[in-house]
Amino acid sequence: MTLSPLPQVVPAAINHLLEQEPWARTRLIAHAGKVACFDLGLLTLTMQITPDGMVRNADAGAVPQVTIRIKPADVPLILQNRARAFSYVTIEGDADLANTISQLGQSLRWEAEADLSRLVGDIAAVRIVAGAKSLVQNISSTHQKLAETTAEYFLEENPMLMRPQAVRDFATDVARLRDDVQRMAKRIERLKGRAQ
Repeated sequence: MTLSPLPQVVPAAINHLLEQEPWARTRLIAHAGKVACFDLGLLTLTMQITPDGMVRNADAGAVPQVTIRIKPADVPLILQNRARAFSYVTIEGDADLANTISQLGQSLRWEAEADLSRLVGDIAAVRIVAGAKSLVQNISSTHQKLAETTAEYFLEENPMLMRPQAVRDFATDVARLRDDVQRMAKRIERLKGRAQ
């Protein structure tokens, strides 16, 4: 699998969203000419903001004003909770530009129905999007149920895991036993001292 088309597709997808949101372009115009680098570990995307508030691939060797580093393992967490996306990244450079990118990342939404309606009509677009949402919801629900069933199996039927409360209770009992042993050792020392 090659990732080479991704650097061309990402700016086009972002620009598609920006075309639908004039307020977002206005926010980016304030940063016209600046370069942002998204370092995903395996892939680095470097984009420049154009004077009209759109983005394009930055020229080779362009120095980024902000670098946003994303661990590949955190990508699912970011996609799952866009409101907290920037809590999973490391930012170096222009904080104002990073803040603008964060706000746009939380606010920009793809209106799939609008794009699909141009291809298949309004009614079909609504049904396709509703079907896709239902599919995603069913997959998520199935995943949740599978995780719960697996956890229950390993907690109850074939105990290989412990409940967090049981671990805390065990740790409390161990600490109490340690304290009791220390007190007992001090008493023994005192009794030895008296016996001499």
